[in-house]
Amino acid sequence: MISFSDMKPFGSMTWFNEPEKWAVENGTLTIEVTGQSDYWRVSHYGFTVDDGPFLYSERGGEFEVSLKVKGNYKNRFDQAGLMLRIDHENWIKAGVEFVEGHYNISAVVTHGKSDWSVIKLEKPIEALWIKAVRRRDAVELFYSLDGNDYTLMRNAWFQDNVPVKVGPVAAAPDGSGFEASFSDFTIKHLPDARRLEWLESHK
Repeated sequence: MISFSDMKPFGSMTWFNEPEKWAVENGTLTIEVTGQSDYWRVSHYGFTVDDGPFLYSERGGEFEVSLKVKGNYKNRFDQAGLMLRIDHENWIKAGVEFVEGHYNISAVVTHGKSDWSVIKLEKPIEALWIKAVRRRDAVELFYSLDGNDYTLMRNAWFQDNVPVKVGPVAAAPDGSGFEASFSDFTIKHLPDARRLEWLESHK
């Protein structure tokens, strides 16, 4: 099922692991997340998987990206959020992850092997806003419960001066899938920080 009503801002983006059912209407992307899908590499669990639905735009240079995510989370490790991806060995995902009946704000940073950090929430939330700022050789990850006040959750090394695929991502590692929706998706170009410093020193 594909709806092309008001495809912005998702209409020009590309699927990696396109789900069987998805739609865009009034600026909101809704997907039926593929069951038994995930993103993880090697560490702790001993397996590598790279098969969750990911809709992306490719960007060079420095930028700020944000989106709002909602999910009908049901099973352990159901997750939805934002991904930045250079290739299959170098990527970041951040968003909501449902673990042992609790909502968690989750981030996985992968360079060859994955690591995982979580912030446990005391109660379920209707929506979460995620923002990532790519500057120099790092990505700052922020979360918000209201779309206005953002809190830093992670600062991670990320290779600079290479193109990055960025956009909404979801996975259902243990379950048969669930419905997730994404809206308020924006990407803003940031002038290169090193170039700004050079210009300042060469006035």
